[in-house]
Amino acid sequence: MSRHDLPLLGGDTLDAPLAWRRGRPISRAHYLQDLRRVAAALPAAGPVLAMTGDRYRFALALGAALLRGQSNLLPPNHTPDTVARLRDLFPGAYALVESGAPAVALPQHTFPELLEPGDVPGAVPASTPAIAADAEVAHVLTSGSTGAPSVHPKRWDLLVENISAEAERIAEHLGRPDLRGVTLVGTVPPHHMYGFESTVLIAMLGGAAFTAERPFFPADIVQVLQQLPGPRVLVTTPFHLKTLLDAGLDLPPVDLCVCATAPLSPQMAARAEAALGAPLMEIYGCTEAGQVATRRTTEGPEWRTYRGLTLRGDAERAVVQGGHVPQPTPLADVLEVVSPTRFRLLGRSNDLINVAGKRSSLSHLNYHLNSIPGVLDGAFWLPPAAQVEDVARLVAFVVAPGVTRERLLAELRQRVDPVLLPRRIVHLDALPRDPTGKLPASRLAALADKWLARDTAAERA
Repeated sequence: MSRHDLPLLGGDTLDAPLAWRRGRPISRAHYLQDLRRVAAALPAAGPVLAMTGDRYRFALALGAALLRGQSNLLPPNHTPDTVARLRDLFPGAYALVESGAPAVALPQHTFPELLEPGDVPGAVPASTPAIAADAEVAHVLTSGSTGAPSVHPKRWDLLVENISAEAERIAEHLGRPDLRGVTLVGTVPPHHMYGFESTVLIAMLGGAAFTAERPFFPADIVQVLQQLPGPRVLVTTPFHLKTLLDAGLDLPPVDLCVCATAPLSPQMAARAEAALGAPLMEIYGCTEAGQVATRRTTEGPEWRTYRGLTLRGDAERAVVQGGHVPQPTPLADVLEVVSPTRFRLLGRSNDLINVAGKRSSLSHLNYHLNSIPGVLDGAFWLPPAAQVEDVARLVAFVVAPGVTRERLLAELRQRVDPVLLPRRIVHLDALPRDPTGKLPASRLAALADKWLARDTAAERA
């Protein structure tokens, strides 16, 4: 290994678990044996799209691609439209799929049959492979309200530095010197940047182990947690966490809950800590800069940056640099910068709204909407002014069985300015969230267009 190379695995010995499947450990040495089989099955050029929800197979695709000098594609989803866009953006791309997977708009290669734990023929690797520090490991794709993808390449050395800082912070919250022996249960998919960093890479580089399964429903989360030894860390999102707590199940205690993708209210954080018997740590980050800061939500609103990261500027002009962010990188949020290493999050810069001269943010309104007893999920939408008379009026989409419009408005009147009350409240069975629990602007816009068109047709009838 040259001084310009960095190991693929770190944080623990090769006989330690990297993953767990159905309560059985899969060692790091076993991973390296499987890695050889997968790497040998890949074509000569990439990049690769790993179309699997199995976290262990995803980690194999990641490592195998790196051994072949290829990068990984991390789109927000695997819909046919998204895959077709990848073909246009990356002409050499191919998909690595499970056996029997349906055809997609990319050349397909199937995961080879993997070895059972304990059945490892041949010599056990003496060391982990080395990856060039400047290797482009992944291309993270995001899409805004237009659906047009934006591509963000991620370099190996910067990811290693980022994950080292995250592992240090998680260990601090656990009261441990490192993450050896820690097991991660993730409800977020591995191809999402948060899941990629905080379940896959944190195990590969930080010494923890992840569950191959991705439990989604509350009963499945409970079952997976019950199969694992401690210390256990639940890596989840506000949407998944609320669903879990609302299910009313007896929850196995964990040692830490990690949450990201949207800010949690202090009330929800306190409820989660009481139910899980563990502290809750939130992560703040963005695709451009990676993970930036954490907070224990029940201890106050301030976020603390990872080691080496500092902030300058304020409000909508905050910039982060240092550590794994070598170049000054603007943040897409409105921050109150308290010091170079501490800040308060006020909202997203593209989240601010103005209704009849009254300023607020959609995240602030969503927070109050979802705080109403009986509301399982909810989101505000502000249409363009031209669509609804001359002044845009807010619409609220809610999943709230048995909660009437009148009660919702009465509750909101206690929380927000009257000008910001929704003109329409649309009751739904579910909101069109993605697998991470986010509600992309494009999906919310499509939902709003559908219901506004229906209302317009009804008015004309």
